[in-house]
Amino acid sequence: MQETHVEASGEVGIRERIRAALNHLDHVLPGQAPILDFVHHNTLHGFQHLPFHEALAAFEALTGICSYLPETRSREFYRQGRITDSDLFYALARNSGLEADQIVCSMKDRTITRKELYHIALLYDLQPSTVSELNWQIEELDALEAIQADVPDSARKRLLSGNTQPSDALRQLWTAILEKLELEHAGLHPENLLDLSVEQAEAWLEHIRSRTNSTSVHQEMRQRASKALDNLLEQLGDSLTLRGFILALTGTDILDSVRPQLIRICGSCMDEGIAAWRTPERSQLGIYAAWRALIQYDVNPFLHDLPDWREILAELPADAVDTIILQLTELEIPQKKWEGYLRRLALEIPGWSGLINWRQHHPKYFAEEDAKPNLADYLAIRLTLDRLWLNQVCRETWKIEAKVSSLEAYFYKNLSEFTVRYQLCQGKLPEYLTQRAESLTMLAGSERHARADWQQLADLIQTWRFSPLAEEQGRIHTIYGSGWRSFRLCQHLGLNASGVEELNGRDLKNMLAVLDEFDVTERAKIWLHAYERNYRDSIFQAMRANHGRGTWPQREVRPDSQIVFCIDDREEGFRRHLEELNPRIETLGAAGFFGVPMNYKGLDDTKVTPLCPIVVTPAHEVQEIPRPNSEEAMLQHNDGRQRSRRIGNLLHQGLRRNLLLSYPVIDAIAPVMLAGLLAKSIVPKRQQKLIESVRGLVAPSVNTQLMFTSTDTVTVATPDRPKLGFTDKEQADRVAGFLRNAGLTYGFSHLVVLMGHGSISQNNPHLAAYDCGACSGRHGGPNARLFAAMANRPEIRKLVAERGIDIPQDTWFIGAEHNTCNEEIIWYDLNDVPGEQRGELAKLQAELRHAQHMSAHERCRRLASAPRRPAPATALKHIEERATDFSQARPELGHATNASAVVGRRSVTQGVFFDRRVFLISYDPTQDPEGKVLEGILLAVGPVGAGINLEYYFSTANNERLGCGTKVPHNVVGMFAVMEGASSDLRTGLPRQMIEIHEAMRLQILVEAKTSILGQIYARQASLRELIAGEWILLSAKDPDSGEISVFEPGTGFVPWTEDAITLPVCATSPEYYYDKTLPLPPALIGQPPRLEA
Repeated sequence: MQETHVEASGEVGIRERIRAALNHLDHVLPGQAPILDFVHHNTLHGFQHLPFHEALAAFEALTGICSYLPETRSREFYRQGRITDSDLFYALARNSGLEADQIVCSMKDRTITRKELYHIALLYDLQPSTVSELNWQIEELDALEAIQADVPDSARKRLLSGNTQPSDALRQLWTAILEKLELEHAGLHPENLLDLSVEQAEAWLEHIRSRTNSTSVHQEMRQRASKALDNLLEQLGDSLTLRGFILALTGTDILDSVRPQLIRICGSCMDEGIAAWRTPERSQLGIYAAWRALIQYDVNPFLHDLPDWREILAELPADAVDTIILQLTELEIPQKKWEGYLRRLALEIPGWSGLINWRQHHPKYFAEEDAKPNLADYLAIRLTLDRLWLNQVCRETWKIEAKVSSLEAYFYKNLSEFTVRYQLCQGKLPEYLTQRAESLTMLAGSERHARADWQQLADLIQTWRFSPLAEEQGRIHTIYGSGWRSFRLCQHLGLNASGVEELNGRDLKNMLAVLDEFDVTERAKIWLHAYERNYRDSIFQAMRANHGRGTWPQREVRPDSQIVFCIDDREEGFRRHLEELNPRIETLGAAGFFGVPMNYKGLDDTKVTPLCPIVVTPAHEVQEIPRPNSEEAMLQHNDGRQRSRRIGNLLHQGLRRNLLLSYPVIDAIAPVMLAGLLAKSIVPKRQQKLIESVRGLVAPSVNTQLMFTSTDTVTVATPDRPKLGFTDKEQADRVAGFLRNAGLTYGFSHLVVLMGHGSISQNNPHLAAYDCGACSGRHGGPNARLFAAMANRPEIRKLVAERGIDIPQDTWFIGAEHNTCNEEIIWYDLNDVPGEQRGELAKLQAELRHAQHMSAHERCRRLASAPRRPAPATALKHIEERATDFSQARPELGHATNASAVVGRRSVTQGVFFDRRVFLISYDPTQDPEGKVLEGILLAVGPVGAGINLEYYFSTANNERLGCGTKVPHNVVGMFAVMEGASSDLRTGLPRQMIEIHEAMRLQILVEAKTSILGQIYARQASLRELIAGEWILLSAKDPDSGEISVFEPGTGFVPWTEDAITLPVCATSPEYYYDKTLPLPPALIGQPPRLEA
């Protein structure tokens, strides 16, 4: 009995370890929500506890994905002047570990430092070539006859200092380099190895004997193969699954067969409205149990081609975790590697794994007939399918089962076959050996047949490894590696043969060692720091030049009106154009949920939607309801919507599924649909207006209001038990808190507009990615409307006054929403505006229409298909058409080019052209001596800004792996994601069309505050410290009094920025500066009006 108890408790322990391992996968899998709830976040969220560069290194070690911008892009920026030598040298000096000033070697008339070598390595390609590439360079591109095309003139002059002909100088240089490196130029091509001379063959065999103390090539081959097999087996569970093991030896990827079946299962179970047939009882059973119940009756013929499928499926336990344990045990994966094996398995299809993991960690996500997906179910199915197909491959190829012990025993017995297969699948063999290996694996199959042929070919491969032309020799220096790199390096250094002769035997090798240390990752870090420094200094120069110029440092006169925009970078241009038209308008910036997090239910919504930052969970519900005396209109509206839904369901779903109706109905409506398609293609804007008109007739609009006031002062609202509406005290707290955060505590104008934002376009699955990040990827208009309604209530104003903020009786708050795609502005509750403010409202609306035109005008300069040099009216028309064009992959550019954020008064940034790249957050340090308001602002907007910026950074740096590639082949799956074609992984991140003009750099946050206050906040708030100390965002401060700028250095603190001032361009208006320019522009000063007077 005791033994049974121990065994049972051990099984419980294993199950708990499996569950813990699955929970830990949350740190490495993509964290993207379903696409309708898309919210920008740090793509590497699971590594955010590490400093930025360490996190990227750890992520690459785990996944093999590079997260830096390709070096070719950085060099392009250098050629454009976007990165200068000064920036590069600054970045090199900043990295003390590189020891940039250290001397590598000395000559009669010069010394060569690490900095000089680093600089050349950054600007020019000094990577090793291959044998074939070297032959091409010499024989076809005349590399020994003409100086390399990218060598600068100064180096060319030094290279030819003795009036030498280029061909002579280069041949002498090549010879000198080979002598210094003790290399011999063997002018052989790989195919020449088929006809070696006796002397060459004996020389290579002698070289083998001298290195291995062996007289047998075959024995050396077996020793190397055994080590390689050991290494491959050791990788199982760390960087390899059995699928990867088989792929490395056969070139057959079972994932090509497993993935479509796994997607079919998951898609059917998780579908939210596209599939005609869904998995039965999925909500009662879950994914694994529902699949297990159905698989025996699956009519898909793939099962019948697999060995033992009935037996394997019959033995499946009822519990998914037990199935995971069973399959790992059957495959003979060591228990100590189970956690790593499951991690690697999940990362092989990261999109699906990530979405299922997200659903598992968000159980409150609403889905009809929710299957409650979890990783245990998903991986249990994946392991079962893997085992089925692994068995098929192993039995067809080697007549063994897919078990680690069987594979290990087979290949230790047949090391010749292992050598041939492994080298062939690595793709490093020359063509003549590749052809023989492919032929042997196809005809013989395994070493059980034609053993002598396998051994002979394996020995040939072993001999090839020691040839002078082989790329895998274990030697440090080769002709095509060190020789070619040195040849390129010396040309860029301006070193001719005489210069090389001055060097001793170690100098050239030391320079190569420096280049080896300065690998592509180290270079990427320098490029990134230099890129960021160039942009940062341009911003700081503008801030310093603008100090004291901006309007509204204090409200000495009453503004004509005040508009509070979201902090969104797209609003920077809109605000600038509005202020240029009327300097007496004050614009402010705040997080677009306007301090009122809520669960919102619109008039036609069936469920509530959270409208707040993703880090906040609402505790209050607000509903949109008809105004009094609107009952009849509401009935007509509901009847019309129901008819529209039925017709839409028939056209989009019924005709695809109904065998009887589809043929006659499609024929009948084809002319109408064709006319609609032509109109949508040729005149999309008119077609959209027609649809809206018809929709308005079918379902008339209803005058609505918000239900947001609660009389229940006893019940405490919590995220788990949200309450309908806010009490008067809660409303007053939120209104006063928001106004104080924005610095709007005095000097109120007659009209204060809260301008939320959203984006509307056609045929765009990623629509939520264009919406308000502060509203969890939703529109911010309802929040603006709610805040205005609260602030207009006399009861609330009285309570707000008790909190120290007096709102004049003649001030009226209005909620509105700006569509960042077509520039439209939607106004809320205008019927409530008092008569005395209506004239001012009309004037403000006319000024906003001007800003709409100018914002569209500025946006057109970055859109490749937009008209060049358009009139403002033409620009707005084009922008409106993009929003209604269902074929438009770039309706707008979203947050592309976002690069910085400024927290401070409008006077800090007003009067500067920032090219729509800056998040503008209003904050008045003169009203916050202790920094409490600033602390709340940074906690709210810091994660939002960082999430947007980092998502764009990673999607730009590696769009194919960290973004979702081009939109063109995307298909919507289950209404929750996109994938390419019908059986790919889910694509996460941003599409290429959203990041094409983005510049991958971390967010520069400049705060108008004393460094002492920022230092105290930094010490108190761990979440901010993680972002700032880890350099996920870059922090700096501008002193409110002196205007001095300081930069935060992790481990040091704030360091004064002391660059010399430069003269910035000054233009009367923004269009004068950006007109007819299509590339990013550095900041410029905009002419300021005379000082405002009352």
